[in-house]
Amino acid sequence: MSIENVQTARTAQPLFRPFVSDKLTLTNRIVMAPMTRGFSPGGVPGPDVAAYYRRRAENGVGLLITEGTVINHPAAAADLGVPHFYGEAALAGWANVVKEVHEAGGKIIPQIWHVGTSRRRETFPESDAAPIGPSGIAPPDTRVSEPLTEAEIAYLVGAYAEAAAAAKRIGFDGVEIHGAHGYLIDQFFWDVTNRRDDRYGGDLVQRTRFAVEVVEAVRAAVGPDFPIVFRFSQWKPTDYAYKLAHTPEELGRFLAPLAEAGVDIFHASTRRFWEPEFEGSPLNLAGWTKQLTGKPTITVGSVGLDGEFTNAFAGQGAGTASLDGLADRLSREEFDLVAVGRALLQDPAWAAKVRGGRLEELKPFAVEALRSLS
Repeated sequence: MSIENVQTARTAQPLFRPFVSDKLTLTNRIVMAPMTRGFSPGGVPGPDVAAYYRRRAENGVGLLITEGTVINHPAAAADLGVPHFYGEAALAGWANVVKEVHEAGGKIIPQIWHVGTSRRRETFPESDAAPIGPSGIAPPDTRVSEPLTEAEIAYLVGAYAEAAAAAKRIGFDGVEIHGAHGYLIDQFFWDVTNRRDDRYGGDLVQRTRFAVEVVEAVRAAVGPDFPIVFRFSQWKPTDYAYKLAHTPEELGRFLAPLAEAGVDIFHASTRRFWEPEFEGSPLNLAGWTKQLTGKPTITVGSVGLDGEFTNAFAGQGAGTASLDGLADRLSREEFDLVAVGRALLQDPAWAAKVRGGRLEELKPFAVEALRSLS
């Protein structure tokens, strides 16, 4: 091994230290981020999906988070080919995924999801299921349906709980609730899409009620020892600069009800992990979330997308925004886990290559990776 590669392996060492919490133990700190794939015809993941996840487990990813899987509701999906997390055939497919990953020595959790008003009728011409949302409004100000009734909300809460119970039953190692990126749960958080005047609307803390009920129902369904991960974001697909919370104090008030409801790990989604969340502090969103809640956190956002990341690891420049500081920040426990998205989509062996200092073998991300299950 070259001197450069030895240095890279040493610098990356914090990524490969075990993670131990009261409900989850992992061999290292690398997480495969959830990424929509759309290769499950009829919502059923097949052997090719199982092999796709197994390859990442075989190459040393500590925790795999599946692509978004939709709960049992007729308007839950936005695209064809997105896997279901309900029904005998789909759950049998996911049980096979779990089996393959576990045989390879990995751990895996599903991300359970409802897209809310992001559903497009034209994508499902044979379905009469309308998009849904807390107020029936899609951003910036388009009415797509009537506001959800409290009975409909109760059904949705139950559907999340049923999916989580299924995850435990078929052998997953935990569950992630998707509460980010302008989808259904996030639509309750966001004042642009939540204009309700009942107990599910109001100020930022009051707008967490739907998510709190989902987390509480999931916890009741899976018991006290099954890990619950909650993914959230400040940014929205129509406004990357948007912030639900403008100060650490606001963020703390927002997160407190979710932590109390039963979240074990927060997955703080940002577009660039190195960017500070608030002025006056270098902490990113995951860093602030850990400090405010005391819960373990996952950081994510453009990790390993290009040569700048690996060059920085090898000491070939500082990077534009402390890319070379990722491992240092991890070792200082600013956050606990690091989610890798498109780099792992492109290269199943990314983690093994980084661990071994095999920089010359890393494959840069190319859009073609989105079109196959490599």
